[in-house]
Amino acid sequence: MRHGVRIGIDPGDARIGVAKSDPTGFLATPVETVPRGRGDLARLAAIVAQEAAEAAPTGVVEVVVGLPRSLKGGENPATVKVREFARRLARRLAPVPVRLVDERLTTVSAEAMLRDQGRKGAKRRAVVDQAAAVLILQHALDSERASGDAPGEIVEAESD
Repeated sequence: MRHGVRIGIDPGDARIGVAKSDPTGFLATPVETVPRGRGDLARLAAIVAQEAAEAAPTGVVEVVVGLPRSLKGGENPATVKVREFARRLARRLAPVPVRLVDERLTTVSAEAMLRDQGRKGAKRRAVVDQAAAVLILQHALDSERASGDAPGEIVEAESD
């Protein structure tokens, strides 16, 4: 298992959930929900820079972005939008690598978990994106620990 913090991202149409791991790559925790739109990539870059500074000397190993696939594993319009977002993010964060990992049903799982905890309505909506980011990142961490390989697929930065 590589040593260093990882950042998990759940990009939605309205909000982007952000999570981080501890430097050992064992546990994912929520960080923030970033509003989608103008300035979102700048805010994500600022979060990554802050986490990298706090995790010195190892810094941030990578950013893991949830890729919404169909239940059968295929591509869909949401998958295309996230791939484009991930390319722009990779360009902004370079040289920190960005990886895409399968995130089927993580938002549904996060909603169920928060509902089970008794969170309702607006309180649940305020943190569901962070909870989904935690689930995406935790799955990536567990996958790497089990296989010894970095999770998902690397994203090539979108060129100008």
